[in-house]
Parts: sequence; structure tokens; C-alpha cells
Amino acid sequence: MRTIPRRIVTGLRDGKSIIEQDAVVNNVSEHFPGLIISDIWSTDTVPAEFEEKIIENTAFPNTPKNGSYFRYVQIPPDQDLGITALEGQPHPLMHQTNTLDYIIILSGEIYLIVDEEETLLQAGDIVIQRGTNHAWSNRSNLPCIQLAVLLDAEKRLNNYDYLRTCRIK
Repeated sequence: MRTIPRRIVTGLRDGKSIIEQDAVVNNVSEHFPGLIISDIWSTDTVPAEFEEKIIENTAFPNTPKNGSYFRYVQIPPDQDLGITALEGQPHPLMHQTNTLDYIIILSGEIYLIVDEEETLLQAGDIVIQRGTNHAWSNRSNLPCIQLAVLLDAEKRLNNYDYLRTCRIK
């Protein structure tokens, strides 16, 4: 599977459907070594408009008010990032976003960590992440690729800070 996805965008010309764009995504960042984030599309209204929005590519998403975010993420093994979760401490990448997220694991495996528990996710698994405190921990030797749709949400389920500081060791 390629690290940076190809994006095809359809449109209309003279009342007929066409392919307006067909190219590898160019809004890509690597905030930490091997953590590849490709922001595919964003909206800032509901109902959505069809115009492409410029997205600020950030390690933790900044979903537009009343909008959505479409994101492709390659998460390297924790060991490649130098991440060590200390016993009794929150995972160094624990964070919370004010979004409702639909996440599909495309390849590899990864642990979803929440405050009280964790679960191993594998290719084909789907997560509905509802504004909760969470982290991703890749304890394998291969990258994990996720596809995520994030929707702006009205409120969070708990009282954690909107976004906790990332603590990489």
C-alpha cells in the first residue's frame, strides 16, 4: 500500500460528470518520523459545499466548525517514534478532539487506548470515536494505515482538555 494516497475528485462540466482531479495528494506532513498524515478533503458547512477547502495539515486535527475532515494516516511502530508508555501514566500521545470520528484500519495493526482500557485493532476493524480521550499505540514492527472521517461535534463526553500536549520521549 502506498504511503501517500492518490485522490480522484469528480465534478461537472456542461451538465456531464467528469474527473476534475487525479493526482497523488500534496497536503502531506511527517510531524514525527514515519507518522505520515495526508489530509484529503475538508468541509466547513453542513450541508457540505462541493468546493475544495485548504486544510492546515497538523499532527492532531483541527476540524472546521460545522465541518468535516478526511484524513489518511500512516502510524509507524512506537519503537520507531521513541515512544515508551510508563506504567501508571497516560500514553505519551493521549489526546482528545472535539469530533465524532469514523476510523477504518486499512492495514497493519494498532492498539486503541482509552482511559480505562485498550483493544487491538486489525485491518478491516472500524472505530467510532466519540470525542473521548484516546491514543494509538503501534506495538508491531510494521506501519498501520488508517482512514478517518472527522465531524465537528457539539460537546465532549468527558472533561479532559480539548487537546492534551503530546509528550514524545
